[in-house]
Order: sequence, then structure tokens, then C-alpha cells
Amino acid sequence: MDHWPFHDLVLRTPRLELRPDDDASLSELVGLVLDGVHPPDRMPFGVEWTDAPRERLGVNTLQHHWRERAALSPRRWALHFVVRLDGRVVGVQSLGAEEFPVLREVTSGSWLGLRHQGAGIGTEMRAAVLSFAFDHLGAVAARSGAFDDNHASLAVSRKLGYRPDGTFRQVRRGEAARQVRLLLTPDAFRRPDWTLRVSGVTPCLPLLTG
Repeated sequence: MDHWPFHDLVLRTPRLELRPDDDASLSELVGLVLDGVHPPDRMPFGVEWTDAPRERLGVNTLQHHWRERAALSPRRWALHFVVRLDGRVVGVQSLGAEEFPVLREVTSGSWLGLRHQGAGIGTEMRAAVLSFAFDHLGAVAARSGAFDDNHASLAVSRKLGYRPDGTFRQVRRGEAARQVRLLLTPDAFRRPDWTLRVSGVTPCLPLLTG
């Protein structure tokens, strides 16, 4: 792994450790996916990846992460941080960008295993990548979004200081649904009462910031 600098990148909060995915963590992640990410009667994601047949979910998860890792460059990148609580994988917090050296904007997305939801982990892990983006990468804006009935995700966004930035309609499971766009700037970021600890970032910067 000497030639892959993200192997040593680590974000630490009071409870969580976030590391970019590697093959060892992906094997644990697949188990979490198969245990369930959301109730079957709901679809919180714009890309309906959890609707794949159970026998395909594991392969699809691995292929998605491998594709994203292989395509990473300053023009388009996505870091999928595997989130651990007490050493156990609990979910994924993603941070991505297109043309970051010019635009300095990031996007985020996340999911947690069902049994780990409702304990404030989602807020803590998104605050971690926002602190990383603003303080270590020099981002000037962070964008996110959620369906208007995804109350948990929208509550996390409000708590961290995002403001609404328009809406659009999207087909979800064959029906029209409304997505809420969200925008956060560094001055509006409602920072947590802890300081993010980051290690291993310097070797990664050429592949992220150009």
C-alpha cells in the first residue's frame, strides 16, 4: 500500500474512526449491508442500490467501491470513509467533488446499519468530513440533499447549519418524489464541541486538491 496514500488517512472524533475504504474493511461492510440499511418499505437514496437482489448486494457493493477508488483524481473524486465505533464497522460517510481545484466544493452522502441508527452517529460522522473538507482541503462550500420525507437526514443537516437551496423532482421506485437541495458554507457550519483529529492527509492532497 506504499503507493496508495489514502491507506494512512484517518479522521477521529470522540467516538468514531473514519478511514477510506480498503478491501479488508469492505468485507465487514458487506455484512452490514446484508443486515439492512433501511426498512424495506422506505427508500432514502436517490440511487436505489439497496433494492438489488440480496445475492447481488455484496458484489455490487464491492464493485462500486473498487470503481470509485480506481477513478479517483483531482477532477473527480469520492472518498468513502468506513466508519467504526468501538472497532466495529457501523456505516459509510462519503465525501466527493468534481473539479475541486477550481470549484472548491464538496458533496456528501452517508448510510448507517439499521441497528446503529438513532444514536447521533450520523451527525458526528458528517461533522467529521465537513471539518476535514473546510479545514484541511480548503473547501468553500458543501452540498447535500435528501428526499423531503427523509426526516432524519434533514434533521442532521439543519443541526449542522445547512440551508435549503432549492428542490427537484426525481422518480423513486416508479413514482415522483421531491429532493431538497442543501448548501453549507464554512461561516455557517455549526461546529461540534470537539476538535477533529486528522492524520495522514499531506500525501493525499495532490490527488484531491491538485
